[in-house]
Amino acid sequence: MNDVALRVARMAGATPAPTLPSIETDERTTPSTGDGDHDRFTHYVSRRELDLFRRTGRPVTALCGKRWRPDGDPSRYPMCGTCAEMASERLMGELG
Repeated sequence: MNDVALRVARMAGATPAPTLPSIETDERTTPSTGDGDHDRFTHYVSRRELDLFRRTGRPVTALCGKRWRPDGDPSRYPMCGTCAEMASERLMGELG
């Protein structure tokens, strides 16, 4: 609340709301490879890798390094942050 708003509130007899303490969140930027976190994300795979999987059935490698055989609906999971960051960097490199 700024000074003017505080003075107006005091003149009106109102007391300002107490300020809440700031909360720091601990965000993990890279998925863990050992506890199944990779399985909870949708990953970017090159078109070439995906075509190879469709022809041979061999596992694909995502931009973040995860290897697996695609078998589900990718819209069920959030995007892998590492893959998204790497894809945007590649896209910006191609455009710029």
